[in-house]
Parts: sequence; structure tokens; C-alpha cells
Amino acid sequence: QVQLVESGGGLVQAGGSLRLSCAVSGTIFSINAMAWYRQAPGKQRELVAALPSDGNSNYADSVKGRFTISRDNAKKTLYLHMNSLKSEDTAVYYCNADVRLTPSIRTTNYWGQGTQVTVSS
Repeated sequence: QVQLVESGGGLVQAGGSLRLSCAVSGTIFSINAMAWYRQAPGKQRELVAALPSDGNSNYADSVKGRFTISRDNAKKTLYLHMNSLKSEDTAVYYCNADVRLTPSIRTTNYWGQGTQVTVSS
């Protein structure tokens, strides 16, 4: 079955950097849009960065200039490069993807299980 598995989370000092990875496994036809979300305790899940099928990435205002979303199609992996981390970046980060299971325009949406990012000040 299709799975999205995040990795790369951990503890980092403020001002440091971290790279998250999201590997897509299973039998798929193609990956359409991909995105990273995050959810801090007591807060709603929010979109951090998105990479639509047209390749034009977009970011939440709070992370612009610090985070970069990218993907490696050959490895079927999504990345989030996080620089100049702040304490307010502390959250569980979730990978999300719209996947084509067959040659059609229909996609199926999947979520990863999340990876914890903790930024100490």
C-alpha cells in the first residue's frame, strides 16, 4: 500500500538548520502536489510549504526566506530544508501528497505520520 514516511526531525538549537524527508512508498503512477504541514500543541494544523504540480512553490509568511521545499522524483521523496530555526517552529511536521494510483486525473491524498521538530532557545 501507499505510505508517506517522514524522517529527519529532532532537537536543534535556535538559529540552526534541519532537513526533513518524506519518502513515498508503494505502487503509484505519479505524484502530483506535495506539501508540508505542521501542528504545535494546542494549535491548528497549518500549511508550511506547498509544491504543486506546476513546480511553483509557496510558503507560509512565517517561514518565507528560511524554509525551502523540494522533491526528488527519482527517489519519490519530498524535502523541507529549514534554516534559521526559531522556537516558534517547534511542532509536529506532516508530509502530504496527492498521488495518482492509475493513469487518470484523479488523485488520492495521503498523510505521513508526522515527525517532531523541537527548537531550543
